[in-house]
Amino acid sequence: MDPATGAFPKGIQAQTRQSLANVKAILEKAGSGMDQVIKTTVFLSDMDDFAAMNEVYASFFKEGSYPARSAVEVARLPRDALVEIEVIAAV
Repeated sequence: MDPATGAFPKGIQAQTRQSLANVKAILEKAGSGMDQVIKTTVFLSDMDDFAAMNEVYASFFKEGSYPARSAVEVARLPRDALVEIEVIAAV
């Protein structure tokens, strides 16, 4: 969600972008960055959204140094989100 408004953007790509922007901001505040992400888990409400999510996801990481990733479809996410992304990173 957008931390300023508490609202979810519309669509899988916008929600993926916001989720990863939030992760990036948290990591930077901790003195780390997206290049320090070791593993991600992507929870999707619909696996048919994988390709659209992946297009945005790839733009947050350097080519050739993507973190390990798992992606799973779940029955429902909090507040009916389309995507949730969990990361493990070095700080």
